[in-house]
Amino acid sequence: MNSLFGKWTSTLRKNSLLLVLSMLLPTFGISTSAMAAERIYASYSALEMSISVAALENYATKGVIDDELAVYRQYLPQKQFQQLQRILLTSVKVSPVVASQFLYTPQGETLLHRLAEAIKTKSLQPEQDLRSALISASAEPGGLTLLNLLRKYPSSSIRIDLARSFAIAAELEKVVNGTQQAIAAIAKKSNIEAATIPKSVFSELPELRGQGKFKSQKYILKFFDSTRNRLLLTDVYIPNVHPAPVIVVSHGLGLDSSNFQYLATHLASYGFAVVVPNHPGSDTKQLQLSLNGRTNQVVTPEEFKDRPLDIKFVLNQLEKSNQSDSRFQGRLNLQQVGVFGQSLGGYTALALAGAKINFEQLQQDCKPETLRKTWNMSLQFQCSALALNSNKSSQEYNLQDERVKAAIAVNPVTSSIFGKAGLSQVKTPVMIVGSSEDTVAPALYEQILPFSWFANSQKYLVMLIGGTHFSTIGNSNPASQQVSLPADVVGDASQARFYMNVLSLPFFETYVAGRSQYRPYLNAAYAKTISSQSLGLSLVQSLSTTELAQVSDCDTNKTQPSKQNLPQSILNFGFWMVDVGVALLDVTIFI
Repeated sequence: MNSLFGKWTSTLRKNSLLLVLSMLLPTFGISTSAMAAERIYASYSALEMSISVAALENYATKGVIDDELAVYRQYLPQKQFQQLQRILLTSVKVSPVVASQFLYTPQGETLLHRLAEAIKTKSLQPEQDLRSALISASAEPGGLTLLNLLRKYPSSSIRIDLARSFAIAAELEKVVNGTQQAIAAIAKKSNIEAATIPKSVFSELPELRGQGKFKSQKYILKFFDSTRNRLLLTDVYIPNVHPAPVIVVSHGLGLDSSNFQYLATHLASYGFAVVVPNHPGSDTKQLQLSLNGRTNQVVTPEEFKDRPLDIKFVLNQLEKSNQSDSRFQGRLNLQQVGVFGQSLGGYTALALAGAKINFEQLQQDCKPETLRKTWNMSLQFQCSALALNSNKSSQEYNLQDERVKAAIAVNPVTSSIFGKAGLSQVKTPVMIVGSSEDTVAPALYEQILPFSWFANSQKYLVMLIGGTHFSTIGNSNPASQQVSLPADVVGDASQARFYMNVLSLPFFETYVAGRSQYRPYLNAAYAKTISSQSLGLSLVQSLSTTELAQVSDCDTNKTQPSKQNLPQSILNFGFWMVDVGVALLDVTIFI
């Protein structure tokens, strides 16, 4: 169990720091029971062991090992025993209302149910006991720690079913190991591909690290789609070239156009017109409305169709402006368009490139028994798209735009919303970017396996080794009221953004602008030359389901969706809650 804890929960604990960014939420009822857990019992078959919470508290806060704890110390290595103190005291500053908000969502209910299978009390409502303890512990001055959780448990004793605990550990370890094996296989294949290309090729190519030679003008345009009642504030960067191919950038949930200004200015300096709309149903403002209780939905099912339709509408309006607006005067080539999207924006980019919403796959993955047993919080999120299938023809949700000639999807959610059947429809050149430490849209299930389902030959898989879901997101405009993420949650942001600049440029030059001289940049050898130790980079141009099956335990024909794009504070409380459950189980190993 300790090895699992080291591999799996270290990443989850990194992301738990996002909880310090929590916003004010509507208050739910919070239990303040005076009863607290006094002993933890661990049972396996007919064997039962126990230890008092007081003994754990003395060790955690004072470093005192009393006679009761000393009995167990002799069976453990010193280093492993010392980890117990860290496990008990690791703190997350999260308001009780954030904790409550998450624990009353379907995702929170699912996690409570799964943990309650292994964590038992005398109460007839074990899930309510766990919820009450988590909410109450989050109100403590020291923050939400495992020790505070034990203090606030509304039961005199907690019993851990070790058999079920080990089963949970095995489930999580299978995911971790499968991901590591797949990423290692990609790195190996990337190195093999790189070895076949002479390094001298790149010495003759122009340097892409710096800004290009073109100056650009930024405009903020207002487009209103009256049929869908959506105001689309859109940033447009126009370089001094005529005509300029167009790149559209689609932001992720809870973000806005300012988060990708770094990419927009880089591409514009090389002669691309860059269009960055704000999606009103899933931008910063929508997130704030949700967090302030003014809407009970973080994102509606309609957003799965509205986001691609936003971009279609903006392109249509720009075609009119290109003829009538003196600022443009035919400077936009709107028949040669590329799309770059991150997270939910990555979904958007793939939908525009031809990926079809896969209602059959959603129906298969969204069965109640599956939802009750899964650890993957994104399944609830992706399943919400099933509401679009009511009395609607599938043709209505053909969201492809023929003007889109290439698409880059960074950390996209794909596994159930598209599935194999949906992604195999894509004929447009695509680049998929995944991050090894992504716990929001884990690479194995959301990028690596889905990449093997693409049937077109012009495809690229890029892995950021050490990257997180947030590494490629640029700094926001202060006026957007976004809070900066902690550095260890983001990872090496400057390197990740550098990669996005120097890889998206030759990709769009090749497949949107039609400049074949940039194609030599799109291979494993170039990726290797720019890769850094702080954030490794692997690129492959092919990866079959057979190759994945040889190195990973995952079923390459079955989708396994992962973490959803809930608000960062609430979502990462979910990650930490899994972490707490695993940590509580981990404590039982010491006894």
